[in-house]
Amino acid sequence: MTSQLRARLRARRWLVAAAAAALAVGVVTATQAAFADTAFSANFEDGSTSAWSKSGGTWTVVTDGSKVLQQSNATTNNARFFAGDSNWTDYTVQARVKPLSLGSGGFAGLLARAGGATTFYRLALLPGNAVQLQAVNGGSVTVLASASRTVATGTWYTLSLTVKGTQISAAVDGTAVGSGTSSVVAKGRIGLQTAYSTAGFDDVVVTTGGTSPTPSATTGGPSPSASASPTRSASASASPSPSNSQPPSSTLYVSPSGSASAPGTQSSPTTLASAITRVTAGGTIYLRGGTYAQSSTITIAPGNNGTSGATKTLMAYPGETPVLNFSAQTEDPANRGLAVNGNYWHLYGIVVERAGDNGIFVGGSNNVIERTITRYNRDSGLQLSRIASDTPQSQWPSNNLILSAESHDNADADGEDADGFAAKLTVGNGNVFRYAVSHNNIDDGWDLYTKTDTGPIGPVTIEDSLSYNNGTLSNGTVNSNGDRNGYKLGGEDISVNHVIRRNIAFDNGKHGFTYNRNLGTMTISNNLSIDNTERNFSFDGGSSVFRNNTSCRSGSGSNDKTVGDADSSNQFYAGTNGSRCANYSGALSWSFASDGRLVVTLGGRAVTL
Repeated sequence: MTSQLRARLRARRWLVAAAAAALAVGVVTATQAAFADTAFSANFEDGSTSAWSKSGGTWTVVTDGSKVLQQSNATTNNARFFAGDSNWTDYTVQARVKPLSLGSGGFAGLLARAGGATTFYRLALLPGNAVQLQAVNGGSVTVLASASRTVATGTWYTLSLTVKGTQISAAVDGTAVGSGTSSVVAKGRIGLQTAYSTAGFDDVVVTTGGTSPTPSATTGGPSPSASASPTRSASASASPSPSNSQPPSSTLYVSPSGSASAPGTQSSPTTLASAITRVTAGGTIYLRGGTYAQSSTITIAPGNNGTSGATKTLMAYPGETPVLNFSAQTEDPANRGLAVNGNYWHLYGIVVERAGDNGIFVGGSNNVIERTITRYNRDSGLQLSRIASDTPQSQWPSNNLILSAESHDNADADGEDADGFAAKLTVGNGNVFRYAVSHNNIDDGWDLYTKTDTGPIGPVTIEDSLSYNNGTLSNGTVNSNGDRNGYKLGGEDISVNHVIRRNIAFDNGKHGFTYNRNLGTMTISNNLSIDNTERNFSFDGGSSVFRNNTSCRSGSGSNDKTVGDADSSNQFYAGTNGSRCANYSGALSWSFASDGRLVVTLGGRAVTL
């Protein structure tokens, strides 16, 4: 939530390196041009740099949330790391770069067409908030374009450098730096470089726009792990199956105007349904921006799985927003939006709206659902539950991570079931919500309801997340049938030992955090609850353990109730505010940081829990 929170997982935010995760080697040049859009990628998750060659500097793979490459020698004037094929000509290289220090006269940058150690094109982040596109020829540097941009140490930037003939262009975070004409070098490898500076590098990808680079005689080294960049998929229910003439692929492109019979290249995109049946383990489906009008559920079927080392990924094309719109559906439990019933999938950057039931339904296991938005759906925006009533308990969804996701304005006709997020009725162990935001849903922000006819669900972890204004839609609609809690943690007097830590409940229509008849030993720690209509903390039974929680009110409200183990580290509300509440006043605002952490402010002050 704040800069003080420590993520255990930083799944890659752009995931641009995912496109080649299924390749068996670190540097591969394809022989079939139709499927050669991504020529190289590296995310350093396996710790290997065998596909790279060093020239100066101290280069190591370190942990910065996930694995990244770091150059740590601030005294060298020329630290370079090269990869790829010396015969590559026209391509785009993109990478995330985080300057850690920028010395006088120094820079951190990305290279293209490195014809040698001192001849290449360079996009450089410079001290003094400047970015330059440069042609470097030995000791001579020609500035082709420049721009004034904020360049701060400790911040990730996405650098993109395109070389096509004599035309050289560049962008930072999707915004053009400029372009120029140069004939300094016609072909060459990619590279990373610092001078009198230290920096981190991650998610390197080379794309060729559907044209294979010149074949290389060598393959370099092992491929980066696909675990951080899974493949993307779509459901076969939405459109006809692809023809048998279309082979499986590790990289496919989908657009709203794509054709099921198309090969799925950038220039000839396919449909979501076609892509989901063809993407291979470790592969990637890129969804181009725009609205995808869908009338039936898109299903990733059981058995359509990645693996722990080669996840399948369904992701937004970098810098674009795909919206899956299901407004043609009627409200019905059968009319879900996107059903993720396979295992080892990674969804990233997708909006799912107006489904007749759940926006995203997760019935599979070991999936990562990241940077998604579920909105205006007619049941819970994102829900984890078993696939069917006869699904054995051993196959209930387990070990799923919902990361940096938002869910809002989900509402059903009777107002009783549409939550922001739900892991209820039938879920297994190990499911985690982290850095998630649920607001303005007609029922609860989170619902972990369990009941007697299905038995207890597995323990769920909710951490570093925010729930506010639930029970009232953004347009002011309220339904008296809604429970309207921030975090509803149980049901039916069944004991489940959930972990609820470092979360905020703000101005929800009933309770902030409520046990809801969960008689288990939950861990309730470091949570902040403010101005919820009834109680900020409502635990009338069970044996939960409460540590370092804070409850505040700007007006009247009911006193908190906490049955269980609650010591003096907590500051609950019993008619007056405690001293901590001076830190938690004012208007609420929030955003996701570049690395996906949730940043919450109250009255302009960052909230630290």
